[in-house]
Amino acid sequence: MAKKRLKRFIVPIFISNQGCPHKCVFCDQKKITGSIKVDIDKVKDTIETAIRSKRWKDKIEVAFYGGTFTNLPIKYMKSLLEVIRYYIEKGIIESIRISTRPDSINDHIIDILKEHNVNTVELGVQSLDDNVLTLSKRGHTSKDTIESLYKLKEAGFQVGIQIMAGLPGDTKETFMNTIKKVINLHPDMVRLYPTVVVKGTELERMYREGKYTPLSLEEAVDICSDALKELEERGIPVIRIGLMNSESLKRNIVAGPWHPSFGFLVRSKMLIKNRILPMLRNLKDKASTSIFVYPNLIPLVRGYKNQGIKLIESETGIKILKILPDASLKEEKIRIEGV
Repeated sequence: MAKKRLKRFIVPIFISNQGCPHKCVFCDQKKITGSIKVDIDKVKDTIETAIRSKRWKDKIEVAFYGGTFTNLPIKYMKSLLEVIRYYIEKGIIESIRISTRPDSINDHIIDILKEHNVNTVELGVQSLDDNVLTLSKRGHTSKDTIESLYKLKEAGFQVGIQIMAGLPGDTKETFMNTIKKVINLHPDMVRLYPTVVVKGTELERMYREGKYTPLSLEEAVDICSDALKELEERGIPVIRIGLMNSESLKRNIVAGPWHPSFGFLVRSKMLIKNRILPMLRNLKDKASTSIFVYPNLIPLVRGYKNQGIKLIESETGIKILKILPDASLKEEKIRIEGV
């Protein structure tokens, strides 16, 4: 099981495409997040608004997402971090998280990040297959990822890895090989995203010309559920599954496995596929059954719009009478009562 992490109140600041040396075939951050260029005043306003929020908790983390933070002009990058330093010194903000590319990390950048209280660096890895990286026009290699991750870990940072399923040239085999390599790198956290076709990107042109076929929703859920199982069984927390649910993104999706509850679908599929189906298949001569689970697992077993129950019944031929709570069970335990 993955180790549990303390939840923080995240204050996200999107620097859409800023610092990116070029556009990858799948990317248009402005259409994904709907954000515009940030400046010092916008950062201050965002933090002040968060502080006034009723959701404010003791542990606040400011997170810069959406661009290549460490490829921003040095003076500009430092100015953004200096704003946060003020709130850290006041005891209002606890930590800073940034997102960047593997080939935008070096010793000088690491010194700047350490000096300005950055605790967590998330690397937009996307794949550890060099052919997939080339076809996606990432502009970096798997070697860049490995070297950057080790540098950051040696410097004492928490390091996250962001991975995408269904990129050009990707297959289930290459994607799961990437997951195996990620596990061997021992990151502190992982994000899993399905590749969707966004309007105005090179991937849209490839899709319309028949040069790229996105994963279906069912395929994306299946492959990400397998990845989730492998990662969490080895103690690596998966802190996000699926793209953010923004109006801007929904308006600009052309094709691909988009779903507003993608992460829920993946976790439900993993639970049913790996824990419930094997137990039911071992039942002999049972026409129907009730399933008892720890209370907070009931929605995952039922699935999105009861799709979980339908999957169980179609795979086993057993009628599910009820999904019932049993607080005496541990979260990883399931009890089945056949009729």
